[in-house]
Amino acid sequence: MLLKRSEAISSPTTSNPMTSNPMTSKTNAPTVIKVSGSLFDAPHARADLWPGVQALHEDAPVVLVHGGGTQMTALADRLGHTPERVQGRRVTTDLDLKIAQWAMRGSLNTTLVSEAQQHDLTAVGVSGADAALVQVSKRPAWDVDGRTVDFGWVGDIEHVDPSLLEGLMARSLVPVVAPLGIDDEGQVYNVNADTVARALAEALAADPLLYVTEAGAVRRDAEVPASRLDTCDAATAEQGVAEGWIAGGMRVKVETALDALDGSVGAVYICGPSDLLDRSQATEVVPGT
Repeated sequence: MLLKRSEAISSPTTSNPMTSNPMTSKTNAPTVIKVSGSLFDAPHARADLWPGVQALHEDAPVVLVHGGGTQMTALADRLGHTPERVQGRRVTTDLDLKIAQWAMRGSLNTTLVSEAQQHDLTAVGVSGADAALVQVSKRPAWDVDGRTVDFGWVGDIEHVDPSLLEGLMARSLVPVVAPLGIDDEGQVYNVNADTVARALAEALAADPLLYVTEAGAVRRDAEVPASRLDTCDAATAEQGVAEGWIAGGMRVKVETALDALDGSVGAVYICGPSDLLDRSQATEVVPGT
C-alpha cells in the first residue's frame, strides 16, 4: 500500500547550479543519504559513515535524512508506552508525536550536525516542517488483513518544496533532515523517514539515493551475509515479501526505492555505512517486473 508518485510529491523544478558527481550518471545531481536510526546505537558504524559523506560532498551536494524509530521506542519504553507498528510503519498517538519531536528533531538531529562538524562538514539541522519543506495530509485509515488501522498523527506526503535545501546546498552546507511534516493548518506529523528520503530525492532529481543500514544490503537470510542480493527488482521484492525475508523496515526501503526509480531519481542502493563510495557490498534496487 504505497502512495502513487502523483499523490506522494509535487515540487518546483530545481535550478541552482551544482557541481558534477563523477559517481553518478547525471550532472548537477545531489546525493540523498538516508541514515537508519539503528546507526545511532552503533557509534563505530557512524564513524564509518562520515568519510564517505565527506568524499561525496567534495564532488556534489549532499542531503542527509535520518530515521530514529529505535530511539523513539527506547524513549517510549522509559515513559511506559508501547508503540504499535503496522507493516513496518509506526502508529503515532499524541504521545508518539511528542516522542518523535523530542527524539528526532532534538537529540538525533543535533547528534548528526555535531558529528558533521567533527568531520569538516558544515551541517544545518532542519525538519520537514521547516519552511513547509514536506507538506503532508493525515494518512487515511488502512485496511490491513481485514483490520482498519488508524495511523494517528502520521502524514502522507502531498508536496515537497526543496527551495530551503537548495539554498543551503548552494552555500556548500549539508542539510540534515528530521522526518517530520506539516499540513496546511500547521499541524505537525510524523512521516516515515524512508518515504521522506524518496520524496526529497525525487524533488532534487538526486543521483544516487542511498539507504544506509547496518545490514548493508538486502539478504535472503538476515543472519547470512553471503545471502546478499547484488540487485533487487520488483519481482524479487514481491517474492521476498511473500516469503518473509523482506519485511518490516526493509520492506519499506525496497518499496520506496522502487517508487523512486519510477520518478526522477537516477540510482538507488541499500548499503552499509562504510560502502557509500564503492557500493561493492550493497544491493542496487533496479527497475524491472
